[in-house]
Parts: sequence; C-alpha cells; structure tokens
Amino acid sequence: MPTIQQQAAHNLAKLRETRPLIHNITNFVVMNFTANILLAAGASPVMAHAENEVEEMVGFARALVLNIGTLTDDWVDAMVKAGKKATSLGVPIILDPVGAGATALRTNAAKRILAETRVSVVRGNASEILALAGAQANTKGVDAADSVDQATEQAIRLARELGVPVAITGPQDLITNGKRVIRVNNGHPLMSCITGTGCGATAIIGAFSGVDPDPVSAAATALAYYGLAGERAAVDANGPGSFMIRFLDALHNLTPEELERDARISG
Repeated sequence: MPTIQQQAAHNLAKLRETRPLIHNITNFVVMNFTANILLAAGASPVMAHAENEVEEMVGFARALVLNIGTLTDDWVDAMVKAGKKATSLGVPIILDPVGAGATALRTNAAKRILAETRVSVVRGNASEILALAGAQANTKGVDAADSVDQATEQAIRLARELGVPVAITGPQDLITNGKRVIRVNNGHPLMSCITGTGCGATAIIGAFSGVDPDPVSAAATALAYYGLAGERAAVDANGPGSFMIRFLDALHNLTPEELERDARISG
C-alpha cells in the first residue's frame, strides 16, 4: 500500500496526465483566480452557473465544486440542480460553505445542498464548520474567528452525522471522515493575505477528487500540494501581490517527486 505522500505524488501526476474538467459554481470574487489556480495545477476549469445549462455541464465534468460565496436564490437552485445531476452520475461534489453562520441565507443554502445532494467533501474554515455543526461560531463576515483545534471535535461529529468527510483549512489543515483524522502541515501565512485562497483550496480538492476516488485521500493530498506551493511561493515574495503571482507559478512548477518528498501529512 502506498504512503499518503506517495499517493499525493500519484494524484498530481494523474491530474496533469488526464486534465480533468472541474465544473465550478462559485462566487464573483474568485472566479478568475480559481480558474487560474486549476489551470496552473493541470486541471481544466469551467465556470457555469445558469440553471438551464448546469446539468448538461456536469455531464462532462470529473468533479463539481459548489461555493456559496456570493449567493442569490437562483444560484442556490442552480447548485442544487447541478448537485442532483452529479449525484445521479456519481460525480464527486465538493462544497465550500463560505460564510456559513454569518447569515441565514448562507447557512440554509449549505444545509440544503447537503440535504438534497450527495456531497463528497465539505471544505471550510473553522468558523464555517462550527456553524454547520450547530455549535457556537465566531465569524467576521466570511473570515474565521475560530481555530482548527477549536473546531476539531465538532468536525468529527459533523462528518459522522453527515457521512461526509470534512476538511478544515487554517494554519494547520485537518481532514476527518468521523473516524480517521489527518493533519496537513504545509502552508504559509501569506496565503491568508490574498482573497480566494480558501476557495482555491476547495477547487484543488475538486481536481484531486477527479483522479482519486477516496475523498479523504483526495482532500489530504490536495491540501498538501496546495500548501507546499504556498511555501515555495513565499520564499522570494515581497508581499501579497508578488506572492499571488508566484503562487500560481509554484502550483504549475511543483513536481510529483517534490510533493512526495516535502508533503507533511500525518494521521
């Protein structure tokens, strides 16, 4: 059986070989950045949210990423429609409950998607996961005011109740299916200084889910790759602006061999 580091290298190599189409219904703030992140990694992104085309588009995709960052009622309906089609086709669905707990619209939208579709992974920050679990969460709009450690027990409980792996991203990432807990220690503080890095992490989990049928493995290896690229980008960055450009370069240039060597995944 390969180690999780070897699986990470395998997933990255397979991603670049197959260039899976990742269907994103995501928010206005991050559309361009998310598409560039996926392209840099080696995947093929498409952004399509019109309710009258999402089912058709899902039929071409290897994963569906649902991000509730800028919602309208029509977008929620489109996400559910796409999610139901993905569920029927066995296409993995990655949910990013952006700002869950901040407003009723966001919290209820995330819960509706979870109830009406078969989500493969939920990826959020600590406050978002606490809110979905029904626990007390401290939010600042769409930013977390809670730590990964504070959300760990609730994430384990939520994963058990939903039957869906949960990934919390922060200074240290945590992935759990309710039984197993994996921690990823790759990353850099500059990743929190540009908008869209959390949303990009969800999209990368979608890309890895397109080549790895194990959602826990897909999430853990994706986050290790993503965090390691952040480390590489920060080496000669002068601040958030130069980091953003170097981050895309690092996602593109990072090799499977380097990922296997430097991925810090435990559990």
